[in-house]
Amino acid sequence: MTSPVSALKTKESLPRIHYYSRANLEKMPCLDRLSAEQVHAIRVVSTVLPFKVNQYMLSLIDWNQVPRDPIFQLTFPQRAMLSPEHFDRMANLLRSQASPGEVQMAARKIQKELNPHPSGQMEHNVPTLDGQRLPGMQHKYQQTVLFFPAQGQTCHSYCTFCFRWAQLVGQEEVRFASRQVETLVEYLKRHREVTDVLITGGDPMIMPTRILQGYLEALLQPGLEHIQNIRIGTKSVSYWPYRYLTDPDADELLLLLDKVASSGKQLAIMAHYNHYRELESEPAQRAVARLRSAGCQIRCQSPLVRHINDSPEVWERMWKLQTRLGLVPYYMFVERDTGPRNYFEVPLARAHEIFRQAYRRVSGLARTVRGPSMSATPGKILVEGVAELGGQKVFVLKFLQARDPNLVGQPFFARFDPEATWFDQLKPVSGEGFFNLAPALAAAGQNAPYQACEGQPLFAAASR
Repeated sequence: MTSPVSALKTKESLPRIHYYSRANLEKMPCLDRLSAEQVHAIRVVSTVLPFKVNQYMLSLIDWNQVPRDPIFQLTFPQRAMLSPEHFDRMANLLRSQASPGEVQMAARKIQKELNPHPSGQMEHNVPTLDGQRLPGMQHKYQQTVLFFPAQGQTCHSYCTFCFRWAQLVGQEEVRFASRQVETLVEYLKRHREVTDVLITGGDPMIMPTRILQGYLEALLQPGLEHIQNIRIGTKSVSYWPYRYLTDPDADELLLLLDKVASSGKQLAIMAHYNHYRELESEPAQRAVARLRSAGCQIRCQSPLVRHINDSPEVWERMWKLQTRLGLVPYYMFVERDTGPRNYFEVPLARAHEIFRQAYRRVSGLARTVRGPSMSATPGKILVEGVAELGGQKVFVLKFLQARDPNLVGQPFFARFDPEATWFDQLKPVSGEGFFNLAPALAAAGQNAPYQACEGQPLFAAASR
């Protein structure tokens, strides 16, 4: 095993990140490769949905294939991401040179119509400590606590389909963020059932190493021996691999990760790769190698999204490349019911078929992957397959995680619907619905993490 810190830096000019957004779009390289109509669409849609791209991601785009290029679709707003009514409303405001306040007010109204916080993440997942809500944390499942450091609530670039997009458009009242690592530690000490802490955002790897160090080292202190796994959710390995190569504190970051990985706890990088092209560049592969040399396990996940990766060939090639590089294929998610979902969503039947075709073409090493999985209000619901039950075509579903731990691993069935794209569009084989969380959530008031649902019958209609 090589040292996690090797001599990568030279006196040559090192890459420094440059961001392009609606505010400085005219300075973006390759802008002349876009039509006036495309530029107009970017300006209009980015008044409502977040947009930020860096120069490295621009280099991965095949500009001869725009707008069909998957990396372009991944990072650039498209006109059809807004309804015609919403698009025209914002375009007219820009055309009339409305004030920034008027534009923002109109954008806020549209954003509220886009289900900004799906699956009850604001209402039902926030834990309490001594009667006080902890808005920078989520505790939906028994074993895992999510922590949102305040300094990590942005990213190196923004994904156009991001289900946490509402945190990136300046709405402080709906942002998950905390600076209180002491509160996190105290909560964990009182909850011995927790084995995993997921540090997420935004992107925690946007933080300087000295800030990240404070959060990670706090999890190594005595009294937290029950915390076995520390996870970091990040897109940085794809969006800015130089974070691990030539950024000013890249070496310090690798030493910090090596310290955590050597502490006896597993350090897992939950990497987001949406297309194989993100892994094909030389910097991306060098970043992976450095992370692995520091003792990090890298698990790969992505939603299945139309226009970006909605073919079995993309997933097959991506999983094979991940496996060859020593990464672990982990999840294929169903695109969540939020934001521009109508632009990105894929019917569940088609999603399962894409997964099945890609899965059967890879070796056992890549079959660690699970999917397609919906992160819905009751839990993570896997579309296991399509079958016949009593002469009726059905979806076979299963909980991979659930608010009620007793339901994990138990199969259940829904009527087959070739057009359904989310759990709340499915109907049970018999009865009126599936999972009624209302009694459990009402009993717990505004704060109902997993504990409130233990032992509750969960078979009635689902809600977003």
